[in-house]
Amino acid sequence: MTTTDAAVGSASNRRVLAASLVGTAVEFYDFYIYATAAALVFGPLFFPSASPTAQLMSSYATFAVAFFARPVGAAFFGHFGDRIGRKSTLVASLMTMGVSTLLIAFLPTYAMVGWVAPALLCLLRFGQGFGLGGEWGGAALLAVENAPPGWKARFGMFPQLGAPVGFIAANGLFLLLGLGLSPEDFQDWGWRLPFLASAILVGLGLWVRLKIGETPAFRKAAAEAEPSHVPIAEAIRRHPGELLCGTFAVVACFAIFYLSTAFALGYGTTALGYSRETFLMVQLGAIVFLAAGIVAAGWWSDMSNPRRVLIAGCFATLAVGATMGTMMGAGSLVLIWAWLSLALFAMGFVYGPLGAFLPSLFPPRVRYTGASIAFNVGGIIGGGLAPMAAQLLADRGGLAPVGFYLVAAAVLSLAGLLPLKPKHAD
Repeated sequence: MTTTDAAVGSASNRRVLAASLVGTAVEFYDFYIYATAAALVFGPLFFPSASPTAQLMSSYATFAVAFFARPVGAAFFGHFGDRIGRKSTLVASLMTMGVSTLLIAFLPTYAMVGWVAPALLCLLRFGQGFGLGGEWGGAALLAVENAPPGWKARFGMFPQLGAPVGFIAANGLFLLLGLGLSPEDFQDWGWRLPFLASAILVGLGLWVRLKIGETPAFRKAAAEAEPSHVPIAEAIRRHPGELLCGTFAVVACFAIFYLSTAFALGYGTTALGYSRETFLMVQLGAIVFLAAGIVAAGWWSDMSNPRRVLIAGCFATLAVGATMGTMMGAGSLVLIWAWLSLALFAMGFVYGPLGAFLPSLFPPRVRYTGASIAFNVGGIIGGGLAPMAAQLLADRGGLAPVGFYLVAAAVLSLAGLLPLKPKHAD
């Protein structure tokens, strides 16, 4: 066994990789149970009687709230992550998101308290996004700043694998509830159970994270110079191009994920007329391709470089967007599954390398802030408004315009990636 192989397999690195994976799995579970509930039940529960489309649009609007909270959380947690360390900041971000998610389980509905219900829903949704704003960047840094030479992308893919793991846990639980409960029971109280279950996952994530130490890159930066007094100001002043282009670079991954999950679920169970359980099973059958794409992209990135893999993923996303109308609207579950599988596999190549790529754009003293802000502002553009915009486009022109929306997201990411070159390998 080589020295590198021994380092990769060490107990401390196994704990680091587990902490980065478990934390982001909890993050995506929390975030996606909200997306699933927004597509399935939040419209009639939290908004006044109106057309089903209007209720779904209102529900998607609350979904978008978290994306606007994410950059705020990125600046807040990034400040402390760059000043006091990655570990303690990651614990705080996970707690913030976990408590917000758990409290959603206890919300009254509109029929109980009127406008207070959607107001509280939006407040807790903001809390979810605020916590998530500090989550991804810290988890990515935890992995890549502990990676041996030549392994950054493969270590960086572990927090990315939290997306399919969290998705499977969220959709799998909703599927089991749908199979085990009547539609009335699910609408009345069953939807609350996934939010309650999040407490178990958060506890597991905290237990793993409390067992890890600080990253070598942060310790080295802290020993060499005083931490940045205001990391966000320094990142904007000294690295404006990296922030702007890095933001555009992540648009495609958010767009493809939320169009093939939240929007597809809402559209499939309304306009296409499939049952909730049927469409959830189709999505669960497709999500394994996201995991496969992330793993393949991680290996390819270490063999070449993450930027090249991300560019290839953008070209794949162009093809996925161009075929959306034909395949999703064909009236065949097999073709719908095939399109979702292709979309999520392509997402692996525009998402998997980001864990190594975005941190490499910034020096360690502002890396938590820079990577987090780029990732989360890109989330507003690519994901925050995607389900709502896609629903509007679908209502007016069917699925083809939604596919062109995805094409536009891929073009925007290409525009961000082409001028970018990583500068910081430490």
